[in-house]
Amino acid sequence: MSSLNLDDFTDRIQRPHGSVRRDAEARRERLAVPAGALGRLDDLGEWLAAAQHAVPVRPVERPKVLLFAADHGVAALGVSGRPAGTAVRLVRDVLEGLSPVAVLARRQDVPVRVVDMALDCDPGELPAEVTGHRVRRGSGRIDVEDALTAEEAGAAFAAGVALADEEADAGTDLVVLGDVSVGGTTAAAVLVAALCGTDASVVTGRGGAGIDDLAWMRKCAAIRDALRRARPVLGDQLKLLAAVGGADIAAMTGFLLQCAARRTPVILDGVVAAAAALVAQRIAFRGPDWWLAGHRSGEPAQAKALDRMALEPLLDHGVAVGEGVGALLALPMVRAAAALAAELPELTGESVKSEESGDSGPSEGSDGPGKSGESAGEGSAEEGPVQ
Repeated sequence: MSSLNLDDFTDRIQRPHGSVRRDAEARRERLAVPAGALGRLDDLGEWLAAAQHAVPVRPVERPKVLLFAADHGVAALGVSGRPAGTAVRLVRDVLEGLSPVAVLARRQDVPVRVVDMALDCDPGELPAEVTGHRVRRGSGRIDVEDALTAEEAGAAFAAGVALADEEADAGTDLVVLGDVSVGGTTAAAVLVAALCGTDASVVTGRGGAGIDDLAWMRKCAAIRDALRRARPVLGDQLKLLAAVGGADIAAMTGFLLQCAARRTPVILDGVVAAAAALVAQRIAFRGPDWWLAGHRSGEPAQAKALDRMALEPLLDHGVAVGEGVGALLALPMVRAAAALAAELPELTGESVKSEESGDSGPSEGSDGPGKSGESAGEGSAEEGPVQ
């Protein structure tokens, strides 16, 4: 872990090109559809243009869903709607095409990659391409012990960096980032509470599987106890991830930072991805400029983290299942923004004059677009107001 220099990310991660975004905004002002009529799609198109360094923006052609999988030891306290150590069942459903994210990805023709970081199962139960980056079997119970050793946290973080490089080198132009975990929302809530300086009750939600009031109280108590262990290591992000995070969250943190360094946009799914993003923001403050919040999951810790990073969710459909589903639902919206920004026609001087023909005396006899006058210069001064 000591060989990792997190400060390097501050220098390596730059914001999307501001001059390109201004060019995209200027082009938007020239489109036939009035400015503001497309709402947030305009902002998304301009953001993508800046991220791609391209005007007009290129279509999103090679997206991928990437899911980090792990079992969290804290689930043994009964804080999850699923039994402890059963995340492998969820992973199998994804691999066999039976889970919600698999169904949606198939319909959208988007590949799904699952990465086992700390599932509580024999690695032989899953394909080698899934288990190749595993750092341990399950994680420690964060209310009483560290989730990971220092070496494991460093290995998980480095695995995330390597995976981001793999995707960038393979031509992936946008990543939908999610998790497949049991107990992950508890660890995520601890990280968010620690980094935002808030109490356990403020960040404790009911998870994707849903829990009753008694389980919620157990979860709140576990987060409270883990917070006591988190506060002494707040100044060192890798120590924080080792103490109260998990291998999946550590890997997601490294992945997000390297995606930003490689200029690969990411759509964040639920609270686990948001917690990793919040840790990553502490390492490199420009990182959130490369990420979108796909949806509002209903988890209070996610809302807290996104507010701290000034990320506004694209969708709010009450989707709480996790596994990248909410973020994948937002992908068509991002693709639509790119298509509209690239393919809508720009107004020309003649078309602007045509728009004005009803008020122009000399052109009253004109019958169609582009025939209100021969001089483009006459209408050019009015292009701004017409937009």
